[in-house]
Amino acid sequence: MNSDKIKLYGTLTIGFIAAVLEFIFHLPSYAQLIISILGLLLALIMFIDMIKVLKSGNFGIDLLAITAIVATIVLGQYWAGWIVLLMLTGGDTLEEYAANKAKSELKSLLDNTPSKAHLLKDGDITDVDIDDVKVGDEILVRPKEQVPVDGVVIDGQSEIDESSLTGESVPVNVSKGSHVMSGSINGENPFQIKAEKIAADSEYQAIVKLVKESETHPAKFVRLADRYAVPFTLIAYIIAGVAWYVSKDPVRIAQVLVVASPCPLILAAPIAFVSGMSRTSRNGIIIKSGTALEKLNSAKTVAFDKTGTITKGKLFVDEFRTTNHFDEKTVMSYAASIEQNSSHVMAEAIVDYARSNNVTLKKTDDLKEITAEGIVGKIEGHVVKVGQASFVTKETVDEVKGSGVYVSIDDQYAGVYSLLDQIRPESKATIAKLKDFGIKNILMISGDKKEATEMVASEVGITKSYPTSLPADKVKIIDELDKEYHPTVMVGDGVNDAPALALADVGIAMGYKGANAASESADAVILQDDLSKVSTAVKIAHDTMKVAREAVLIGIFICIALMLIAAFGLIPTIIGAMLQEVVDTVAILYALRARSDRL
Repeated sequence: MNSDKIKLYGTLTIGFIAAVLEFIFHLPSYAQLIISILGLLLALIMFIDMIKVLKSGNFGIDLLAITAIVATIVLGQYWAGWIVLLMLTGGDTLEEYAANKAKSELKSLLDNTPSKAHLLKDGDITDVDIDDVKVGDEILVRPKEQVPVDGVVIDGQSEIDESSLTGESVPVNVSKGSHVMSGSINGENPFQIKAEKIAADSEYQAIVKLVKESETHPAKFVRLADRYAVPFTLIAYIIAGVAWYVSKDPVRIAQVLVVASPCPLILAAPIAFVSGMSRTSRNGIIIKSGTALEKLNSAKTVAFDKTGTITKGKLFVDEFRTTNHFDEKTVMSYAASIEQNSSHVMAEAIVDYARSNNVTLKKTDDLKEITAEGIVGKIEGHVVKVGQASFVTKETVDEVKGSGVYVSIDDQYAGVYSLLDQIRPESKATIAKLKDFGIKNILMISGDKKEATEMVASEVGITKSYPTSLPADKVKIIDELDKEYHPTVMVGDGVNDAPALALADVGIAMGYKGANAASESADAVILQDDLSKVSTAVKIAHDTMKVAREAVLIGIFICIALMLIAAFGLIPTIIGAMLQEVVDTVAILYALRARSDRL
């Protein structure tokens, strides 16, 4: 149980005991004694906490609360003091709840971090702990497994998926001499590597380290209520001082300060934040703290990853052209007929393209797929090859802006497909809405090559892009943004985005794929495959902050009105403390408006 709950339960317990002593056993002096001891003890704890806050350069609302508690107790208004204590301890507990709503502790930064490696030695395969792998050890990487450490391929060939590390959506062909990074996912074929780094120095562990380092540098945050604390406190002290000076009655101080107790400031904002977080949950977005909502509201920069975030992470045919006078429909039919027998991600795009063009697929014979090169087969007596340019033909081939898949018929260069990652249909509208919210600095940071990155950025309305960016580059770009571009928001979906998500003022993870590292490092997680939820989150943040600010101001104005009335001695302390319940109720009911989607 945390300290705030202990204070609340302690206050309730002491109040119950005091009520029994005074109203059943008729021992008011004992009731006053235990409430006074509790009040002064909590006031001392709050004073110590306030000193720590002041040392950090901030001014909170605790000074006014401490003064109200001490004044009521010293002047014998102990039941009014207990009501103030109840409101304060209840408000602290609610604020703690708001801060931790929807947030679970990071049980593991990366659930699927490699833990074992298949060590090859004298022809035997032994499973060893990843930390026992030494530089120079030979390791077997089986199909569908993660590469355990950074290394160089010494035998075999395959395709590996590096998208979670680099953001590159196209699988990478590896063969003897290729360098591979830990955390990459192997395809269908086993291969052997020689370890170039130990596990602690490998790429995957470097990402984990970056996340941990980023987590130790959280952005500074000032609570909404604290912004009004200084003027509100000064107004309360001035009214109380003037009332005492004019009336010569010290009880007036207690009467004024009781109604000035800053419960609306303590309660209104956290309740609005909880309500706003509830609203985001209904919209398929998990916001882990009220702090994240406030920073989203004032964001100056939004940086997007490309693959899987701005784009779908699914390839499509951007361009198809034939050469050497080959018939377009024939080449398309032959290529798709061959590729339908392959499980390669590019093959699916080529087959889908043929079907969308109503091309009939044909029977194939003598099929043979060569990993990392392509696939070959016979159709209607013709030898058809589809794949890498060097595998397909010896002729000079066309350059394309996307990833090229080449076709030859009877060893004659017949055509080429240009494959690109598919842009989400909602991406452009999402960027436009963010600009409407006043966020002008919108970036795209991608591990993909320059041409593909700039083309996607231009298509969706992003004016500044950073291609070929590894995880450390993404962190550097976010970290080096000028102060005028903060708070910053980073939106991503992969392991490679996790450090930047942790470092940004607000990290938003596209977590629908179950991307653990990204989701755990982020302040918000989008549960649906829908980028427009980013702009929805920003809108909810704007609405929530508007309601929270209005609720706080309503509470302040009501309190000031009550202080002025109390200054004339028209509100006894016990009545004033009870009136605080009315003010609290008004502030709470208004703050609950943040739950509504109709704002």
